[in-house]
Amino acid sequence: MSLMQILKGDRGGQLFLLVLLLAVIAVPLLNALPAGHPAYVSTYTVTLLGKYLTYALLAVAVDLVWGYLGILSLGHAAFFALGGYAMGMYLMRQIGDRGVYGNPHLPDFMVFLNWQELPWFWYGFDHFWFAALMVLLAPGLLAFVFGWLAFRSRVTGVYLSIITQALTYALMLAFFRNEMGFGGNNGLTDFKDILGFSLQSDATRIGLFIASGVALGAGYLACRALVQSRLGRVAVAIRDSEDRTRFVGYRVENVKLAIFTFSAMLAGLAGALYVPQVGIINPGEFAPLNSIEVVIWVAMGGRATLYGAVLGAIAVNYGKSWFTAALPEVWLFALGGLFVLVTLLLPRGIAGLFHRKGEAT
Repeated sequence: MSLMQILKGDRGGQLFLLVLLLAVIAVPLLNALPAGHPAYVSTYTVTLLGKYLTYALLAVAVDLVWGYLGILSLGHAAFFALGGYAMGMYLMRQIGDRGVYGNPHLPDFMVFLNWQELPWFWYGFDHFWFAALMVLLAPGLLAFVFGWLAFRSRVTGVYLSIITQALTYALMLAFFRNEMGFGGNNGLTDFKDILGFSLQSDATRIGLFIASGVALGAGYLACRALVQSRLGRVAVAIRDSEDRTRFVGYRVENVKLAIFTFSAMLAGLAGALYVPQVGIINPGEFAPLNSIEVVIWVAMGGRATLYGAVLGAIAVNYGKSWFTAALPEVWLFALGGLFVLVTLLLPRGIAGLFHRKGEAT
């Protein structure tokens, strides 16, 4: 399927990709300007924008399963966090020699806990290719096992949503335990290098921003191609009438499992790009509230549009950054009020405005 075929009839998506391309090109150029220039974009802002792009990729992953498959997942924060931990483990192995108990690469929190050797599940994370593989495999395998059990048991609707929320909550409690070997309450932090480049340098920050933009664009195109394929059309049929689709002869469980697993891998990729930019990953990323926030992003941006999920993620997180700096005690009330207003006045989200304009013309 060519790029033109993927984007055919998707005016909102075409505009989004154009803006994304311009941003990926313009932001690094503006960052290179002198600090006193009116158009100068600081490295802090570049990092903040990069974080927004990873959130947008997570939102696209959620919109894929909720908007086109009808699965309201309240556990995608788990997949996001697992991808983040996989990247964090690689970054921890790059910190440098420790010289503790004969092991030159024992993370500092293990030293504090008197661990004498590296756990077996940390082996291989000193190689980037292995960590990159785990970024996709860890959330993908969890989603596959969970989905295989849930979908074959025909768990649907609110019951499935509750189970996904229970999954991420259980993982949060597990990762809080020091004996799990993932840093306990503090998680993984104090990263230094990635692929030999200092995480503190402006060039690395720019590189991570560009990588996040490329990943978002590629993720959007992959989801769009999936939605337009035969598999995507069956997914929409399942969303609209699961029983009828099953009676026609389609293996509903297999379709759900394939798309749910792919969505989890996208969320894991988003988490992996998020961690080196914020400099920390801890069990708080598994919090069920995080998954609920992602659903709010998608609902506000426009469900079943993909680009609407991007709009919602960036708009809400920009508002969060502004409110938590200016009026931190007001943010949750503002978010709740905004969600209610959008639900009442824009049931199709922000993206619905584009549809209305297109219908009017």
